Amino acid sequence: MLKNLNPLLNADILHALCAMGHGDEVVICDANFPADSVARQTVLGRLLRLDGVDAPRAARAVLSVLPLDTFVDHPAERMEVVGDASALPAVQREVQKEIDAAEGRPVPLAPVERFAFYERARKAYCVIATGEARGYGCFIFKKGVQLAPDAPRKD
Repeated sequence: MLKNLNPLLNADILHALCAMGHGDEVVICDANFPADSVARQTVLGRLLRLDGVDAPRAARAVLSVLPLDTFVDHPAERMEVVGDASALPAVQREVQKEIDAAEGRPVPLAPVERFAFYERARKAYCVIATGEARGYGCFIFKKGVQLAPDAPRKD
């Protein structure tokens, strides 16, 4: 066991997150998402799993090691609710809190239409399927770089 790592991060997930480069995207999806078929089309080409874990816990684990991109307007995105783009279900509000805590600042989730989300997910570096049973527990995070404490940021 390694110190200071979230125990949910298994070797496959750690390897994928480490292998990602600046600007690559990771998808965290709920149990309703077509994760296996979408993951086969990603850069990694296979599905990563966090069975039995809800989306907020999965986001907390991933964001404990993955910096979000500070050079884009929307480094964190969510699948928007069909028919109500402004709706923010509880699972999305909970993940928003995890994002803000991990980044130490507000980083609002940007909405992505459902079918556009599927297309983006197919182009992602990897997909991590969770056991999240609530709908719309699907997110895209864009990897940033770990900057030195005194380096300039765009925020």
